Amino acid sequence: MSTGQGRASAPFEVIIVGGGMVGTALACLLGRAGLEVALLDAREAPLDRDAVGKGPPSMRVSALTPVSQQLLRGLGAWAWMASRRVSPYRFMQVWDGEGSGEVNFSASQAGVPVLGHIVENDVTLAALEACLAELPSVQARFGARVAGLEADDAGRTVLLEDGRRLTASLVVAADGARSPLRAMAGIGVCSRDTGQVAVVTTVRTRLAHGGVARQVFLPTGPLAFLPLHIEGGDHHCSIVWSTSPQEAERLLALSREALGVEMAVAIEHRLGEVTVTDRSLAVPLTQRHAERYVLPGFALVGDAAHSIHPLAGQGVNLGLMDAAVLAEELVTGRRRGLSPGDAVLLGRYARRRRGDNAAMLALMDGFRLLFGARHPALTLARNLGLSGVDRFGPLKRLLMQQATGHRGRLPRACRALSRRDAG
Repeated sequence: MSTGQGRASAPFEVIIVGGGMVGTALACLLGRAGLEVALLDAREAPLDRDAVGKGPPSMRVSALTPVSQQLLRGLGAWAWMASRRVSPYRFMQVWDGEGSGEVNFSASQAGVPVLGHIVENDVTLAALEACLAELPSVQARFGARVAGLEADDAGRTVLLEDGRRLTASLVVAADGARSPLRAMAGIGVCSRDTGQVAVVTTVRTRLAHGGVARQVFLPTGPLAFLPLHIEGGDHHCSIVWSTSPQEAERLLALSREALGVEMAVAIEHRLGEVTVTDRSLAVPLTQRHAERYVLPGFALVGDAAHSIHPLAGQGVNLGLMDAAVLAEELVTGRRRGLSPGDAVLLGRYARRRRGDNAAMLALMDGFRLLFGARHPALTLARNLGLSGVDRFGPLKRLLMQQATGHRGRLPRACRALSRRDAG
């Protein structure tokens, strides 16, 4: 295939820009169906699988739902991930640090073997890259930096910084929350500064976490202890502490020892002494939603379409669902003789995903505002609400279905996870 300077290469069916977890999963789904796909990523090379998932845990983790697990299993990625490092959690504890309200969830109550798995992002991506390498119809091109985007009657052309031009019926932006490709396509985005910063690090706790994901709502924002299974032990947790910018600055200025003490106090010593084992990072939290998901020959997936507060750990799961739904629509359309850039196919994808994503963004924003309010009446309402959820079975099961990803019309790639396979 020619990719000479200044010339358009022979057209692909789909070009995906962004080789993160969502973009690579989409490439795998399309490649398994035989579509000619180019996956472009600015990184110079794929991950080194021999180094991933070994030694100290990475700070960048995701809480993968059983629905996302099924997708990854179907792609052939999960077995390698499980052999390297995944951390199942079967229980969740959520409580109000300013009161007595608390709700507890369990996998058995939800009718699933696990509520989810905490997995380092590099582990998931390395597994997907290995699956991609087995697909002859997919070309992964690293060191590919996009300089422009053009449209014509035949589809879309991506211009690279080195002068190459790649054409396809459909171009998909999977290049993150600040998506340059989204801007090149002229799609606006509604942004909302949450007023919070996420302090992220890794800790070791004196008491074993027991496969329980814990989250406490504090006056400045939620603090999550996400359980990690490291070197056969249950004493590590990934930390996401969403707080005000001023408080984040104060926390980052503390020594590791002092920060561990603050975390132990904040979580009410439920895991005993806390020792910070890695550096701490601060990530500003901005919630974004693209004004539209598709244009002729163009689509957004993952964070390029929506970025969400990490309150419920749903970000990557929503993105993987985008990939699964878009792939399902494109493959179905291909069987009917339609091109991937067909407006009807893209419209179906947008209708199936935009509403679900918008609802989840609104729900997370509502939780953030409710638990950030300091009024005594709202504090009482929060406590009564949490305790009421804990006692009211039907509502509790509904919330667990949302948390495990079992909502709405699931694409085929995400269905039918058996109890035997889910552990």
